[in-house]
Amino acid sequence: MSLIDYIQQLSEDKLLYFALPVFFISMLVEYQFAKEKYYSKDTGISLLMMVFSAIVEFIPKVAAFIAFFYLHEITPLKDVVGRQWWAWILLFFADDFAYYWFHRVNHEVRLFWAGHVPHHSSIYMNLGTALRQGVGERIHKFFFWMWIPLLGFDPLMMFTMMGVSLIYQFFVHTELVDKLPKPIEFIFNTPSHHRVHHASNIRYLDCNHAGILIIWDRMFGTFSKELKEVDKPVYGLTVNIETYNPVKVATHEYAAIWNDVKRAKKWSDKLNYIFNSPGWSHDGEDKRAKTLRKKMNL
Repeated sequence: MSLIDYIQQLSEDKLLYFALPVFFISMLVEYQFAKEKYYSKDTGISLLMMVFSAIVEFIPKVAAFIAFFYLHEITPLKDVVGRQWWAWILLFFADDFAYYWFHRVNHEVRLFWAGHVPHHSSIYMNLGTALRQGVGERIHKFFFWMWIPLLGFDPLMMFTMMGVSLIYQFFVHTELVDKLPKPIEFIFNTPSHHRVHHASNIRYLDCNHAGILIIWDRMFGTFSKELKEVDKPVYGLTVNIETYNPVKVATHEYAAIWNDVKRAKKWSDKLNYIFNSPGWSHDGEDKRAKTLRKKMNL
């Protein structure tokens, strides 16, 4: 197929039209059962971040779709991998693996964290928080998927699978679902695992980056179990921003990086403030997640 054919098929995709009403209906249902988990200003910011991220993502998303198309065109595997049932299974694992590393790097590189941090800025854990997407991360997101079309997967398949993953992830942002049966908890990302990911407790920082499968966290050493009897998850940031100004919510960490870069004298320190993990400091306490856990023997 030509690029125009793929774009035509993409324009006919109804996944988003199906998902958005389901999201909002689910939020209303959750609100009826747990009104205390919602705060109107906080939910309003979450909805604004969703709109901001969609606007920022538009050009990178178009560019990525075109890049995926041309990468797919040059691979000899394009005539081997089609839309067979087994191809969708392989793509599921490839997509989820790409998401894990994209998400993990967003937490471990401060420049990328600045683009992701709006998603973690709410002190509430509810389905509305799922819509509080990172804004700046939309710019670099698709680079983590660039290897997949070279395996023979076409761009429409990829965008469909990415959409399925995001729909799944929406439903893990809740406190209404306790732990699921052990086999599910072992393999899949669940509300319990994702509560850990949104917690600011030192035990839980930078853990459980899963999209759909928690197995990547187990394999690569970033898994943490929810221990709410010992250490109940506290949501938000280690230092909360305490503002409902949408511009500040979307950009506050970029401003913090800029201030740290200006304060540092050595170029190596300036670069560390940009590319090292959040919490690194050249003249203060090292507050990186791994360092803090080591101090507490966690």
